[in-house]
Amino acid sequence: MHEHESSPQSLLNRRAFLGAAAMLPVGFAGGAEPAVAIPPAPVTPLKLAIATYSYWHFKPPKVTVQTVIEKAGQLGVQGVDILHRQLDSEERPYLQDLKRRALVNGVSLVCLSIHQDFVDPDPQERQRQVDHTVHCIELAHALGIPCIRLNSGRWNTVKSFDKLMELRGEEPVLPGHTEEEGFKWCIDAIEKCLPAAAKNGVVLALENHWGLTRTPAGLLRIAKAVDSPWLGVLMDTGNFLEDPYPKLEQIAPRTVFVQAKTYFGGGEWYTLDLDYRRVAAILRAVNYRGYVSLEFEGKENPDSAVPKSLELLRRAFA
Repeated sequence: MHEHESSPQSLLNRRAFLGAAAMLPVGFAGGAEPAVAIPPAPVTPLKLAIATYSYWHFKPPKVTVQTVIEKAGQLGVQGVDILHRQLDSEERPYLQDLKRRALVNGVSLVCLSIHQDFVDPDPQERQRQVDHTVHCIELAHALGIPCIRLNSGRWNTVKSFDKLMELRGEEPVLPGHTEEEGFKWCIDAIEKCLPAAAKNGVVLALENHWGLTRTPAGLLRIAKAVDSPWLGVLMDTGNFLEDPYPKLEQIAPRTVFVQAKTYFGGGEWYTLDLDYRRVAAILRAVNYRGYVSLEFEGKENPDSAVPKSLELLRRAFA
């Protein structure tokens, strides 16, 4: 046998060595530490949605949900956030048509923004509001929507919403009652909605709105008292009127859906100059990966303001 030739045994040993070496990390040499860096977790791209409210601020003429679905597809967003009061019907053929339109336009129906008010001394009225909420949970399920916007309700001692906005959302407690009662009514009512939420797979997203949830403390008091995976927080960037960023930071850890306000042309009730890069940083800090739904609430024509708003959000969240 020549010196360069190998015996069968040496060939087997060499193959075993090469096979074992192939399983070592790249960069491994002798007893040195592996040189392979663990790649960072991929950054989840922003999921943008458009609230149908962006095209209709409760003033005639009403823009249809179908129209907004088609515009969302044209504008390249991933979702549509439907305002319940903007639906033309709750009949099955109408709902099925919305689902079909969403599919062919390449968007998902991601939230149903509803209204209810659990702050009422009349137990029958509170039950009526619970029944309405359960009905909307079932409606969301029928539309394939995984989330509904929830309100706590308010005392309604200020009857006009325009006046309430002048007062920056503050109103006195109903005479003869206490704030403690209001929180108990609201918490009890939400707990009654939880079985329907779990059964239908629809998350309740409690918004920092007016009334009991006007402050982070009030919102978090309710969320912590209920303490259910079926209740999260809906962060509305425009509903903390003063010094919003520390308040948004407080509610960010429980946030499951975001509605992002813009005010091109001046706001319908007020105008905020929001720093969306700062908002984006707040959400990134808690690893928020859900939808950011544009709620345009300005007086400019939405056909020009909505695209500008989307570009603003895309730049801020890039």
